[in-house]
Amino acid sequence: MTDLNTKLEIFDAIASRRNERRNFLRFAGGSALAIGGATLLSACGSDDSDLAPTPTPGPAPVAALNDADVLNVALNLEYLEAQFYAFAAFGVGLNANMLTGIGTQGAVTGGAQVPFQDSVVREYAREIAIDEVAHVAFLRSALGTAAVAQPAIDISVGTAAAPGAFTSAARAAGVIGATGVFNPYADDNSFLLGAYIFEDVGVSAYKGAAPLIANKTYLEAAAGILAAEAYHAGLIRTILYRKGLQTPNPMPSLITAANQISDARDSLDGTVTNSTTGVIGDDDQGITGSDPTISNIVPTDANGLAYSRSVAQVHNIVYLTNTAKIGGGFFPNGTNNRLDSLRTSGANA
Repeated sequence: MTDLNTKLEIFDAIASRRNERRNFLRFAGGSALAIGGATLLSACGSDDSDLAPTPTPGPAPVAALNDADVLNVALNLEYLEAQFYAFAAFGVGLNANMLTGIGTQGAVTGGAQVPFQDSVVREYAREIAIDEVAHVAFLRSALGTAAVAQPAIDISVGTAAAPGAFTSAARAAGVIGATGVFNPYADDNSFLLGAYIFEDVGVSAYKGAAPLIANKTYLEAAAGILAAEAYHAGLIRTILYRKGLQTPNPMPSLITAANQISDARDSLDGTVTNSTTGVIGDDDQGITGSDPTISNIVPTDANGLAYSRSVAQVHNIVYLTNTAKIGGGFFPNGTNNRLDSLRTSGANA
């Protein structure tokens, strides 16, 4: 009964916020994703049944690649974030009717409600959870019958001998030792570090995908989600920095741990070339500048621009690997997509 009431609370909140915002499609003129002239927006629920979409096809930006493929990359990431935040904030995951689609549907391993002590962190977690679940609902509605199913997702802690994805990520970053266990559901600070693993990745993923989207309506929609993810990332980075200055921690300080996570992401996704200077460097930054007293809440290049990640680089991080493969880390069997090229990590070893 508790879980049912909690689920109703989540989706009542989502419905309320959707009604306030109404969705991107209506604002953008009601056009639906069209691939090869066929409308792919299906009636996924009464919330969108009053829309009158007009297909607006655009040229495929890359051979054999279409907008549905790109949006499905985003949908995989939104499944991961929505499950993590929903469990952390409310103690339950997505409803079964939000998990179906093309490809092999997988279960979620792990997830638990965080016993928040800081009411501010708790309310931030709830707000982000509602946004992430709404992102899943929106993308599934936009994609219609082209939407991929949720793949197998690992958001578990595991044990010292059999580490889950979060423990593996924390070990790789040096946040804990080689036999340590990291539990992002244990307390407020651990939750913030767990969230930090994902947030900057989402921002760079949406920015990197923008040039691949041909349909302007869907480019605008992706920009809207990118903005929401950037707000989330800035929020998590700000709280980590503030708490890191004030609060001692039994593991390395929050600031140190966050910076170690950034370094680990860099070690997985390879190097990038700055489009202006041509200098090859990192595309990830910690939450401090040259010393711990200088904040770095917004990680940007020399031009003040957020970084982009390719689809392969995003998979390097969520698979926790610097080699080319399909599967691992938070997606044990890989993400779902029509094209293997959009589910494979890069060879960065």
